[in-house]
Amino acid sequence: MRGFDWDDIQAFLAISRLGRLTVAAQQLGVDHSTLSRRVASLEKALGVRLFDRSSQGFVLTPEGERVLSDAEGMESLAMRMRHRLEDASIGLTGSVRIGTPEGFGTYFLAPRIAQISALHPQLEIELIANPRMFSLSKREADLAVSMTRPAQGRVYAHKLTDYALGVYASRDYLARHRGIESRRELLKHPWVGYVEDQMWSAELNYLPQISTSLVPAIRISNVISQAAAVSGGVGLGVLPCFIARTDPNLVRLFPDEITLSRSYWLVTLAETRDVARVKWLADFIRSECAGRWFLED
Repeated sequence: MRGFDWDDIQAFLAISRLGRLTVAAQQLGVDHSTLSRRVASLEKALGVRLFDRSSQGFVLTPEGERVLSDAEGMESLAMRMRHRLEDASIGLTGSVRIGTPEGFGTYFLAPRIAQISALHPQLEIELIANPRMFSLSKREADLAVSMTRPAQGRVYAHKLTDYALGVYASRDYLARHRGIESRRELLKHPWVGYVEDQMWSAELNYLPQISTSLVPAIRISNVISQAAAVSGGVGLGVLPCFIARTDPNLVRLFPDEITLSRSYWLVTLAETRDVARVKWLADFIRSECAGRWFLED
């Protein structure tokens, strides 16, 4: 087997994770023909075909699956070497990407970015606040906030906080419907819920905890839009209290009778959790989550 270039390994990893040559090329900042040549060079060096190519994209062959584990190990070693040198020489600079659920990222973390920048102006923050799970092993983020503790992978998970949820309606809606005086009346009103096949975590399935008879009349894929729809008067909805309290038009119904709770977890990759900038940011988020901010109505 002849030698191969580290760039060939990076090309292989990018395509295996993204499945598309053009998308992987954009991520690495090269043209797709260069990326194609790098993969071909690695295949020639190893003497195996790593991908099956089709109009749908690139899919790992059985040989490619076996190479993937070793390639990720090489990547992890390279990352540790690079981060140790960076941490020793330049401290808290560079970029950290944080993947979070949209509610946490928008209402909690984004307003605190100014504090981070004031403490470490050289630190570049990339906040990806989307309604989905983030894969640290695929390098989608350096650290992530999740609604569940990961069951597998080379990651460390730390429980950040519990947070409270309640049933809400708008003041306008309650005025039009003369209030809702008993819990039984909840079934008579339209509800906002998640689009079922867009429910990225089982933890988002709130309505059965209120009543197994509840079926949402309006389905929306993310909590920020749900809050806007409920505030606009379309019906009732289950919302995190830390989001709802920012809108004075939202009124919580039966707070003593209906209280739901969920949790946020902070997840870091084993290979990068001790990198100075990642560790500092993880500590900052943990510190800011301490107390009852998420549990207060």
